[in-house]
Amino acid sequence: MAVPANASQGLDLDRATIPELQLRMDRGKLTAVELTGRYLARIRAVDDKLHSVILVDPTATEQARASDRRRRAGQLRGPLDGIPILLKDNVDTRGLQTTAGSRALLGTPPAKDAFQVQRLRAAGAVILGKANMSEWANFRSAKPTSGWSAVGGQTNNPYVLDRNPCGSSSGSGAAVAASLAQVAIGSETDGSVVCPAGMTGVVGHKPTLGLVSRTGVVPISAEQDTTGPMSRNVIDSAITLAVIQGRDPADAATKAIPRDHPRHYRLSKDSLKGARIGLWRLPVLGPDVDRVMTAAAASLRAQGAQVVEVEMPYQQRIAELEFPALLTEFHRDIDKYLATRDGPRDLAALIEYNRNDPLERTCFPGQELFEMALAAPGPTDPGYLAGRRELTDLAKRSIDETMARHRLDAIAAPTNPPAWKTNCATGDNDIIPSSTPAAVAGYPGVTVPAGFIGPLPVGISFMAGRWADGEVLSLAYAFEQATHARKAPKFLPTIG
Repeated sequence: MAVPANASQGLDLDRATIPELQLRMDRGKLTAVELTGRYLARIRAVDDKLHSVILVDPTATEQARASDRRRRAGQLRGPLDGIPILLKDNVDTRGLQTTAGSRALLGTPPAKDAFQVQRLRAAGAVILGKANMSEWANFRSAKPTSGWSAVGGQTNNPYVLDRNPCGSSSGSGAAVAASLAQVAIGSETDGSVVCPAGMTGVVGHKPTLGLVSRTGVVPISAEQDTTGPMSRNVIDSAITLAVIQGRDPADAATKAIPRDHPRHYRLSKDSLKGARIGLWRLPVLGPDVDRVMTAAAASLRAQGAQVVEVEMPYQQRIAELEFPALLTEFHRDIDKYLATRDGPRDLAALIEYNRNDPLERTCFPGQELFEMALAAPGPTDPGYLAGRRELTDLAKRSIDETMARHRLDAIAAPTNPPAWKTNCATGDNDIIPSSTPAAVAGYPGVTVPAGFIGPLPVGISFMAGRWADGEVLSLAYAFEQATHARKAPKFLPTIG
């Protein structure tokens, strides 16, 4: 029998925020061991429907005991102390498997924690385990099925189980939506935090490129990759981002963090008052999504925002340039990462491994993207370099020029269509262009639940200029607090 999220002590895991949990623990009404136990029980009771958790850290309860000892001694390390967090299975953890969903990386765990995991541990967070993901972050096959990996199987959407959770942070989104952790870490190259967050009805924040270190994260592209928090409410994502952000000597992008960048994020229910928000409707996502956006625009206006309809320029050219650039960057960056691990030591060896392991081909057989990346121009090729310069420039201009032209504080857009049916034979049915400008520009974007189409969630994304993470988080928070659009999933087997 499934354990309800509000099973005991009057604590509803689905609704509880990190500040509320910390207050309970401060008052002696909850311990970190009890909280961790609740989440472990939820995983045991619920995850056989979802396949969102690849493994549980056997030391999770001991981590929680250590947090309780610190609390009794008055030595808490901050707001994440004792809070259970899942990591996407492409984030290195010392002593725990990190596979990117691939059997090729099973075996010896990474030798050290990723930089951001070091920061989470230093803050006292309880590393609960690893979340399933789209294998190799959906960069293996030309027609992949999001949420599937050879290690973890198929992650299901907790709202309707035969629907897809989107990729590639599929397990992170599904697990948080189902209250299997307080927060999960996802990663994104283009859409892989915000899309699964939108489709599973949670908050997802893709930070400014360089705000969070990528050291120890299985890569696609150093020019676009970042990791970010996923949670059931904005305040938890803001608290987690404040912990994992920071300069890392091994990741040159983090050296650009402004010295006055906030160490903590202040969220205001009033941040929409007087704000100018550009609404990029994206009718390609269909009339039902557009109706959700019309209602969202009305909510923005009700909170005092001015809403201006906008179109984002240069999107066709950005789409033409992005994929070729990623092929070159993937070959460069995956070779560098594989050299740190046991198993295949470069992309060519990884391709050969997949050819010889039939379990890697049980959902979709292809590895066309691997093969195209192997044959792509090298990172010093003049054509690649010119294409990447144009690509990044156009993505930045698409946001900067739109915001300047309309004097905007942020741009809002639908995050996702309603989830499609999962089907290994046909792969994803993903038309999700709203993530691309911020992803390619390296600018921040945050999605928050906006409404439903039937039982399936739709999110709204807020994006703005470089280092505007605090601003988009606060706007998303004001929208969340005004609408309370999120509803807990019901694990429906299917819908008509």
